[in-house]
Amino acid sequence: MRSKVLFSRIALFIGALLIPTLGFAYDPDTHGGGNDSTHTEEAHAAPAAEHEGGFDPGHMIMEHVSDAHDWHIAGHVHIPLPVIVKTDKGIEVFSSSHFINHETHAAQSYTGGNYTYKIVEGKVVVWDNLAQAENETATATLIDFSITKNVASMFVVAFALCFVFLSIAKAYKRAPGSAPRGMQSFFEPIIMFVRDDLAKPSIGPKYEKFMPYLLTGFFFIWFSNMLGLIPVIPGGANLTGSISVAVVLATFTFIITTINGNGHYWRHIFAMPGVPVWVLIILTPIEILGVFLRPFVLMIRLFANITAGHIIALAFFGLIFIFSKNGENTGTGVGVGIASWLFTTFMFFLELLVAFIQAYVFTLLSAIYFGSAVEEHHHIAEDFDGKPNVEHAH
Repeated sequence: MRSKVLFSRIALFIGALLIPTLGFAYDPDTHGGGNDSTHTEEAHAAPAAEHEGGFDPGHMIMEHVSDAHDWHIAGHVHIPLPVIVKTDKGIEVFSSSHFINHETHAAQSYTGGNYTYKIVEGKVVVWDNLAQAENETATATLIDFSITKNVASMFVVAFALCFVFLSIAKAYKRAPGSAPRGMQSFFEPIIMFVRDDLAKPSIGPKYEKFMPYLLTGFFFIWFSNMLGLIPVIPGGANLTGSISVAVVLATFTFIITTINGNGHYWRHIFAMPGVPVWVLIILTPIEILGVFLRPFVLMIRLFANITAGHIIALAFFGLIFIFSKNGENTGTGVGVGIASWLFTTFMFFLELLVAFIQAYVFTLLSAIYFGSAVEEHHHIAEDFDGKPNVEHAH
């Protein structure tokens, strides 16, 4: 029994050491590296910059942290995702595999029922014969509703959240009042932590109405961050590191804060009590600006911290190829490779902590904003003995 436990621990430790290498792996044969072989035409056509100057670390890093229209597995193996575009001639749906020549693995255009399309800098554009000759995109309007890698990852996270918490709710209904078991025993302390240490102290007596959003936001960000650290499908997507996802999450917090703001909250923004009028001329614009800066801070904090972790790890991983000069100096590449691998492994375990911290910080700040919006008015009254006494107006 002890030997089995020891073997499982060794296997887990080795797997933990290999995950960073797999997660940040780069295949020079694809010339685009990493996750998005259809990101640009140059990703398959081997741009002149890579031939002349060798390995391009910036290109490799952007390929890993950017969104994609397919899911990279290994080498030239990809899982295509559906492309859904709406043009002035109608809606078209087709597979992103049409953008790859399966013999040469080079990027190519695809002629649909309405237009010819191509992926340029990670975006689907209309590409007609005249535009190809002039190396310009066509002027036809296009709205892209494609299921990209980030969108697919979002569906996976949503499914995981529903599965986990519906299972937990079912377990509570089946045995009410009993000690938690299985997933219950793992998630119940975290839920209680969000409620007792984040929501209650920050919001006050009205915390219950905000708990569904706070718990959803916390676990969505945490699950997304953890899934992004898994190197194999359905992991590897930089979901919370996408500026669009961060904007939507911050906007939800902004809308909830604005809707629930009471009169006391808005009076302190537009005309703070007890402040001279001439000071309000300066203070009120600052307070109004602060209303919009709060969600902006949420967005930047989440986006920058998650993306920065990937970029730092990828930068050190890219040192292997930079010092080896594409195989000309193997000894230097091996020496730098060992150091880079050790640092990348350290960054991977650090990002496990960051994944939780960013979910915690986003939930805490959202709770603080909600608390400021629903805080009751305080006024100072004199007690019977003439001493000031703080009372709450209800």
